[in-house]
Amino acid sequence: MTMTDLSEDWIEQARDYLEFQVSQGYSPLLLPPPRPRVAPPVSVVSGIEAVRADLGECTRCPLHETRSAIVFGEGNPRARIMFIGEAPGADEDRGGRPFVGRAGQLLTKMIHAMGLDRSDVYIANIVKCRPPGDRDPQPVEISTCFPFLEAQIEAVKPEAIVALGEIAVTALLGGQVPLSDVRGKFHELNGIPVMPTYHPWFLLRQEPDRSAKAEAWSDLKQVMARLGLPVPGTGDKS
Repeated sequence: MTMTDLSEDWIEQARDYLEFQVSQGYSPLLLPPPRPRVAPPVSVVSGIEAVRADLGECTRCPLHETRSAIVFGEGNPRARIMFIGEAPGADEDRGGRPFVGRAGQLLTKMIHAMGLDRSDVYIANIVKCRPPGDRDPQPVEISTCFPFLEAQIEAVKPEAIVALGEIAVTALLGGQVPLSDVRGKFHELNGIPVMPTYHPWFLLRQEPDRSAKAEAWSDLKQVMARLGLPVPGTGDKS
């Protein structure tokens, strides 16, 4: 306790004693106004860290029974662009980081082609734990985990979201629609433009046919133009 704290305690004790004397019939005394009680400062964990703390060592759905690690997400907590996939795979489950396997390596190349680095964007998934056998996440798993993704989006406040694959698109935009019907066009989630495009794993499976990669690159160039980033091949930022 500091000397200032001791002084303030003494003043409060003296005031209490004088008030007692007045209540016993002694001559009223002119008392100073009471000092406001100021709560001690507390350490506040904010933003992405607060969401991670709230998630904890999650056991809210059955996926926790088979996971090795929670794959929360990573990147710039104030990123302008957020990439959202469907679920961690085996490599992500081992390391606790999103998109680090073959599909992640392709995503990294796509981000570099945009003139950005992984540290410039934020990367997450619809669910935070690997589904057994890399199956699609089940509706109950998505609905259980989705509030944490919503909190991540609210914390990052991206200017654009790139939804990777049909499962991510369906979860973010609602309604089961073919990806081919929605990709290449901006949609909206709580005022944030969302660009649906192919999942990197789908693009890998399409090789050597590169038409899907060309379409995905076209989608990313629209995001770049929307945010005023230099778009390769146009000579300007729009």
